[in-house]
Amino acid sequence: MAGYTQTELRNDIREYTEVDSNVFTGSVVDRFIDNAEYRILRDVPVDAYKKQSIGNLVTGQNTINVPAKTLFVKGVQVYDSTSASTGNNVWLEKKDESYLQEYQPSTETSARAQPKYYAMFGGATGITDTTSGRLFLAPAPDTTYVFKIHYEAIPNGLGTDTSGTYISNYFPNGLLYACLVEAFSYLKGPTEMLTLYENKYKQEVEKFAAEQLGRRKRDDYTDGTVRIKVPSPSP
Repeated sequence: MAGYTQTELRNDIREYTEVDSNVFTGSVVDRFIDNAEYRILRDVPVDAYKKQSIGNLVTGQNTINVPAKTLFVKGVQVYDSTSASTGNNVWLEKKDESYLQEYQPSTETSARAQPKYYAMFGGATGITDTTSGRLFLAPAPDTTYVFKIHYEAIPNGLGTDTSGTYISNYFPNGLLYACLVEAFSYLKGPTEMLTLYENKYKQEVEKFAAEQLGRRKRDDYTDGTVRIKVPSPSP
């Protein structure tokens, strides 16, 4: 199935709603697309948006920035050396910031060690921010350990990658239906069309979620081939 470019999706939204570009201008339709992309982003974890970032901790500094456009952190590893290629890694335990403040109220030299816990705090206040938040570590590091952050990134949408995105290429029908929900909400009806496309979106997002959370998390060698029971005809 062919995916969507920004222009193609704009045109289909206008065709399905039978509203021309005098009402559905480029900026109006692009807002529908933005809202639909953010809805899908939060409805289904997408493998394509999983990222990793590697860096070095600063001795005595108990906070680090998470990568720009981080939606949420999936996990943090710290290696017991200053090189990821030679060190053993430990996964940090996620705790509330208040727990870490009680665990280590200061960063004095005698309290420093390899970090065991992390908490996320803060966040971006605008689209031009270079970071989406910070991680609070405890204990504060006693050397420049290598760390690796696993995170879900906010991807570029069709407004930036106008020739196509992962969602517009691999989930085009779901993206279209989500856009049509936005469009008919904007038009304030007809209600039956809003309901129709809301239901169509929900049906398609269930299939997409089954792919992302099911089929992409298994393999035939480990889990066996998926078999679907086919009822036999009555004799």
